[in-house]
Amino acid sequence: MEHLIVFVSNHPELVTSFVVLLLLLLFTESRKAGKTVATQQATHLINQQQAKVIDIRERNEFSEGHIVDAVNIPFNKLTERMSELEKFKDTPIIIVDNNGQHASSAGKILNKAGYKQVVRLQGGISGWRGENLPLVKS
Repeated sequence: MEHLIVFVSNHPELVTSFVVLLLLLLFTESRKAGKTVATQQATHLINQQQAKVIDIRERNEFSEGHIVDAVNIPFNKLTERMSELEKFKDTPIIIVDNNGQHASSAGKILNKAGYKQVVRLQGGISGWRGENLPLVKS
């Protein structure tokens, strides 16, 4: 810890530049993919605003357990199956994957296609399981 304090005091321009670049990176990445929602917010969106859950995991992962009434569109088929989502254009959409990593790319695709109310489930289905929320097996 002493070394860090000495480094910061000896190189304030370098540290300031690093912090600014890090904040810019975080800001641009969060803006590109849409915002994330925690499991409580997601359940509120589903129950109160009839949000549609789009699960972008592969079919076998989806069948092992998914959120009730979720639509399974694997990420690699998202652009070709976009027409299935047209009826949800004015509905909040929650994108779900395993851990929340690929959902940002799907969010970018949907945002480009004109979907304005797209959010990502923070932590993905793993976070949902971690909160002991219900899953449906098919």
